[in-house]
Amino acid sequence: MGKSKHVAVEEFSARLRALKARDGRSYESLGRRLNVSASTLHRYCSGEAVPEGFAVIDRMARLCGADEDERRTLEDLWTRADRSRRPIPEQEGVPEQEAVPEQEAVPEPEPVPVRAHRPRTRRRLLAAAAVAAAAVGLALVLVHIRPGLPTDPEAAPAPTAPAPPPPFTWTADSQVWENGCGHTYLVDRAPDRTAPPPPPSDAAKWAGAHRAVHGEETLVRISVQGRSPSAAVLLQALHVRVVDRAAPLPWTAYRMDNGCGGAVTPRHFAVDLDRPRPAARSVDGYDASGEEGRTIPAVSFPYKVTAADPEVLLVTARTAACDCRWYLELVWSAEGRSGTVRIGDADGRPFRTSGIVGRPVLAYDTPGGGRWITVENSGQSG
Repeated sequence: MGKSKHVAVEEFSARLRALKARDGRSYESLGRRLNVSASTLHRYCSGEAVPEGFAVIDRMARLCGADEDERRTLEDLWTRADRSRRPIPEQEGVPEQEAVPEQEAVPEPEPVPVRAHRPRTRRRLLAAAAVAAAAVGLALVLVHIRPGLPTDPEAAPAPTAPAPPPPFTWTADSQVWENGCGHTYLVDRAPDRTAPPPPPSDAAKWAGAHRAVHGEETLVRISVQGRSPSAAVLLQALHVRVVDRAAPLPWTAYRMDNGCGGAVTPRHFAVDLDRPRPAARSVDGYDASGEEGRTIPAVSFPYKVTAADPEVLLVTARTAACDCRWYLELVWSAEGRSGTVRIGDADGRPFRTSGIVGRPVLAYDTPGGGRWITVENSGQSG
């Protein structure tokens, strides 16, 4: 990382640390509200990692009392830090494009006077007029012999106006790792053609480059925020719709860690994709950071959101027996209106999760020279 890149990340992380210090809450306390592990939040504040998206930082800024100008400044800092960790490939042998000189305006050609039709073209004009008259007559006949066709243009039905957008905005991140470090992907590649595990912030890029599919489990973080600062939106229910089932993929399972844990297990909605009709079931969380652990009570629907009070929903979907493609459907109501929003991946496609039972499971052995090795007795029970 060059000096300018390092400065961009340091300026961003320094602003995060200042926000956290002003708020006074611990990493564990902030992480519980943001559905982010304390270790992940610490890496953001220390400059060890830059989040893939700005949504989690924006939520943190709101929780810490940042105003609009501070959040805008923070977004600019995040943009520069995010760009700094994305290498720009150099293009060799590509000549710079020469500036194109401005061209003088070319005067329009003068109109050519229309000549009078010669007598010999009169027959052609008469023939064309006869064809046009026949076409008009045929159209009139069709109108009379086909009942139901409107003869008056004003009687035609007006086009239906598009439905207004829902009174809230939302984002969905399906590249969430358990406790910020643990996940499994199925990849149709040999170990020597598979890159080492990425940092969690680059998970989407790594998965896209390898055409990876979530193995055994998919975690989806949904952030919902109202458009109006005063009018509340009620989130009534969250449904699961499986659109395709197939046998689990016969690919190799690559584990992104050799086992990691966190002090906080966030409350979430658990989905068993192997059930005939999967449902999102509200589950308690657990905080083991203190001397005595405590349960984080699950919160069931309905949820209320406004512009000043956003909400984060964490969904954990698991399967052992299928290669499932599925959507989430969020039901809402506000100010006499109601509707359903279908939620898929970043490209609008269904989420995809496949079982790994019976597949070879590999983990990356950094001390052993940096290579993928088979993990004994793993991934065989689903």
